[in-house]
Amino acid sequence: MSAVRATSPAGAYAIELRNVNVYYGANLAVQNVNLNIQRQKITAFIGPSGCGKSTVLRSLNRMNDLIAGARVEGDVIYNGQNLYAPNVDAVEVRRRIGMVFQKANPFPKSIYDNIAYGPRLLGIRGKKQLDELVERSLKGAFLWDEVRNDLKKSGLALSGGQQQRLCIARAIANEPDTILMDEPCSALDPIATQAIEELMQELVKKYTIVIVTHNMQQAQRVADFTAFYSIRKEVLPDGKDKRWGVLAEYGQTQQIFEHPASEETERYIGGEFG
Repeated sequence: MSAVRATSPAGAYAIELRNVNVYYGANLAVQNVNLNIQRQKITAFIGPSGCGKSTVLRSLNRMNDLIAGARVEGDVIYNGQNLYAPNVDAVEVRRRIGMVFQKANPFPKSIYDNIAYGPRLLGIRGKKQLDELVERSLKGAFLWDEVRNDLKKSGLALSGGQQQRLCIARAIANEPDTILMDEPCSALDPIATQAIEELMQELVKKYTIVIVTHNMQQAQRVADFTAFYSIRKEVLPDGKDKRWGVLAEYGQTQQIFEHPASEETERYIGGEFG
């Protein structure tokens, strides 16, 4: 069983997807995705519901492995290594490529233990080391000043925006170099959303970030690059629709929104479908 390399080699790309297809059972969910994710940049995945953007996101750290019947074909290359090679440890992949979910999901533990949980699993036991790691992670998520005197308080007692920042701090504590965010602001109010977006702008100075969002204004505000996914469909002999997602267009965010290469992208950005 092979661990994923801890250090990132020089190069523009954090993750490369080559001819990636994702299936749920016999059903094709996303077809033939080829995409290079830029290192220490924010990449947004946008597109209508059901286009597969979250499915592709979960393929980047093997979260799809946890879904019964899901399988990924093709190559997902991280630091020169195919993450789906048989000798790669999926748990190590998820440590190196952390994830923040749509709904904040703190553990039913103290703020301190939410952050210390992962490092303890990795064998870190010393109180001083854990104290420093908890403080560093909470500072990295811009949460330390708000909770420094309440570290024994339950993470579930925090506000929604604070809980999401706690989950980001928890991801940081495992020392990843890439952070995936699946609709991280969809359940938050505008003020909390602004705080998360400002946090992303700080985090990208150190981490590669990939975000799925339905909010096209958010993609324009925070993303350096944007990938637009769309839906293809085929009418089967029984009259039912067979649908799957494709990567329709990818480029710098300003280009995607101001000068899209395809009419389909222009129509989606213009609000004709979604």
